Amino acid sequence: MPNFIQIEFQNINAAQSDLLLAQLNEMGFTGFEELENSLKAFIPAQDFDEVAIVALATKDDLTYSKSDIAETNWNAVWESNFQPVLVDDYVGIRADFHEPLTGVDYEIVITPKMSFGTGHHATTYMMIQQMRKIDFKGALVFDFGTGTGILAILAEKSGAKKIIAVDNDDWSIANSKENAVRNNCTKIEFKKTERIPEETKFDIILANINKNVILDNFSSLVNQLAPDGILLLSGLLEADEADLLTEAGKYPLVYSGKSTKNSWIALRFNL
Repeated sequence: MPNFIQIEFQNINAAQSDLLLAQLNEMGFTGFEELENSLKAFIPAQDFDEVAIVALATKDDLTYSKSDIAETNWNAVWESNFQPVLVDDYVGIRADFHEPLTGVDYEIVITPKMSFGTGHHATTYMMIQQMRKIDFKGALVFDFGTGTGILAILAEKSGAKKIIAVDNDDWSIANSKENAVRNNCTKIEFKKTERIPEETKFDIILANINKNVILDNFSSLVNQLAPDGILLLSGLLEADEADLLTEAGKYPLVYSGKSTKNSWIALRFNL
């Protein structure tokens, strides 16, 4: 039995690719490769639901192909396609097989494996842009849905005193721990859980997941913000903004910033 299933959607534009990323992420797909006119998505074989894929493709009139891949092929796939990412002159993200990056405030080196958040996708890119506007010095940070750990790593590099980073995926936790070590980070505590720690108040909460998870946990996220805390959210499409603002209106939050990229948004709130 194969380790992973690869689904490739062909002949799609950037907007369709972005929407598919959100939908497939909610369906349990854990790795993505965006090409010019196609999108490859990867999911553990035991989690694959072909009925759901057929329904998605039929609804949006999309064509796709399916193939089996072995887990051992994943690194070779990433290494042949992964390119460095520059977020303005602020952050450069590369793999260890790339040459060092210059002209940026921070360089993050990651091992690109099957976990979400390499900086290529608009949501991670915007989270990093928004993080540039936040003072992390001495802050206690919570990273909800850490993926590759990039945001937690950037928080430590930016001066946070401690970061708690959680994810519900074994691969993500293993990969994020590896990436933290590679970047000489010592202040990040990684946990495999879906629970938001109720025993701690955080100065900054980062949540780059998706609309449904954010809305389901919104009350807990706000409750764990320290006075004057900052809540930074992404994994959201432009169409999600109204629902997020409606939910935020139930709490003493101040809407303080927004980024938009390729039909995705990042929202910032202050308590």
